[in-house]
Amino acid sequence: MDKLRIDKWLWAARFYKTRSLACDEIDKGRVQVNGAVVKPARELKVGDSVQLRSGPVTRSITVTGISDKRGPAPQAALLYQETAESITQRQQAAEQRRLAPEPALSLLQGRPTKRDRRNTEKLRGGQWNERWSASLKD
Repeated sequence: MDKLRIDKWLWAARFYKTRSLACDEIDKGRVQVNGAVVKPARELKVGDSVQLRSGPVTRSITVTGISDKRGPAPQAALLYQETAESITQRQQAAEQRRLAPEPALSLLQGRPTKRDRRNTEKLRGGQWNERWSASLKD
C-alpha cells in the first residue's frame, strides 16, 4: 500500500480518536498537506508534509509510513516524523502556557454561589441592604 486517504491515516497515526473527528478538522481547514488545504479524500503518500493545527499549536510532520489499521501508540509513532522546528515551537508554547495561564481558567466554576455572594457583600460593607431601591429616598 503506497497511498491512503488522509482522514484514515490521521486516525491510524492516532492524531484523532475517530475518523469523523479527523474529517471535521480537515473540513475546517486545520490540516494541510504540502502547504495546501485538502479534503478528507485526499490521498497521502510517504514523504508528504502534513501541518496539523490543534488549538494554538501547529505541528509539522513528515509521513514515513502508511497504515490503514489503528495500532498501539508506539507503532503509530513510526508512521510519521515530527520536524525539529515543530517540536521546539510546541515546547515553547507549553512553557508559555505554564508561565502565563489563561485568566479565565482561574475561575472555579460559572456563577457564584449564595455563600460567595454573601462573602462579597460582607467585603463591600453591606451597602446594598441599606439602599435596595434604584430611587433615592432620603
